[in-house]
Amino acid sequence: MGARIVKVPDVGEGIAEVEVVEWHVKPGQEVAEDQALVTLMTDKAAIEIPSPAAGRVVALGGEVGQLLAVGSTLVRFDDTAGGETAAVDQSRDAGGPPAVEPAEVQAHPPSSGHRLEPAASGAVPAPAHPGERPIASPAVRRRAWDLGIELKDVRPSGTAGRIVHADLDTYLASHGAQPPQVPAAAPSTADAVRDETEAVPVIGLRRRIAMKMQEAKRRIPHFSYVEEIDVTEVEALRAALNAKWEGRRPRLTLLAFIARAMVLACGEFPLVNARFDDQAGVVTRHGAVHLGVATQTEHGLMVPVLRQAEALDLWAIAREVLRLAEAARAGRVTRDELTGSTITLTSLGALGGIVSTPIINHPEVAIVGVNRIVERPALRGGLVVPRLTMNLSSSFDHRVVDGVDAARFVQAIRGFLELPATLFVE
Repeated sequence: MGARIVKVPDVGEGIAEVEVVEWHVKPGQEVAEDQALVTLMTDKAAIEIPSPAAGRVVALGGEVGQLLAVGSTLVRFDDTAGGETAAVDQSRDAGGPPAVEPAEVQAHPPSSGHRLEPAASGAVPAPAHPGERPIASPAVRRRAWDLGIELKDVRPSGTAGRIVHADLDTYLASHGAQPPQVPAAAPSTADAVRDETEAVPVIGLRRRIAMKMQEAKRRIPHFSYVEEIDVTEVEALRAALNAKWEGRRPRLTLLAFIARAMVLACGEFPLVNARFDDQAGVVTRHGAVHLGVATQTEHGLMVPVLRQAEALDLWAIAREVLRLAEAARAGRVTRDELTGSTITLTSLGALGGIVSTPIINHPEVAIVGVNRIVERPALRGGLVVPRLTMNLSSSFDHRVVDGVDAARFVQAIRGFLELPATLFVE
């Protein structure tokens, strides 16, 4: 049948270009139908593109880290094992027309969640041949470095001979996983000096995060507002509700209470539950609260969206936040679940520090950041008593939100959390 060209698919949402994150095939390799060809990065997530037909790869459309336009050549391959492809290439080198006109094959992106880590195949290839660079992600390379493992000695099990974390575990188990020997004498300072360097390309999700953060800071005049909140009562209520409904309802976290407080406060201050199209000069205020919940994953920060949060009770919020976080970390979150947020909640949990200055998730106009809980002495009725306190560090777009409105919004959240019974009053 001759040569074929697989083009970069249209992934929707007006995306005009994608980034090559990782190739799973190489020129000369035979591929099967539906075998993974490449992982591409869109504005929202990584998607794995399967081969629409069987054949032999002739050429790749770009290098890792390169941006490719939708509709451009992704992979050129031959669906025969013989010399038709060679004839095509030779005629091109001679400057003449191709002997066989390449057929265009439309590659289709996955219809469901996007895997950030390709699934391991059943076959277990041998370790890389001498001189070949082992295929592995930066995280796997870093872990192998820390463990003192040479990747060329590891037997890969991932797609297209890719080394994954499980392969490092297998290697350790097969070699007894002995801890390093403790030297008889402490090394000198000179022996402890490390002067190696590692150049890590900023590609894939990390590159998209960098671009999005830079764009947000460039276009939005941020200002931050920090308020201390007494969370003693809401924490007591959370513990009581979890004890009462243990095993019958989802476990409540403080994040669920804060999300609920934000939803109610957005009802009072709709100007913060908005998106600003600064090109058109239009602010769109939303009645529905589509709450973005910033989630740290192995591949970087993602913001899955809790839709229609105003229609959910505490337990439904807790269940959905957990589901979205697990999907994001497993690489199963869909494009639809990563778009359309109207305001964002971000938290580093126990690592949250005292104060932070979160960056607004453009084109939104507000973001609420949660800092860690600390126990502090406080005066109550003339007595010094211990109280649990926490800072909310919030940022706002000063083009749309004035300081007094930002303060009132955060004070409304504070009121709901310090008197948690009001969270249940419509």
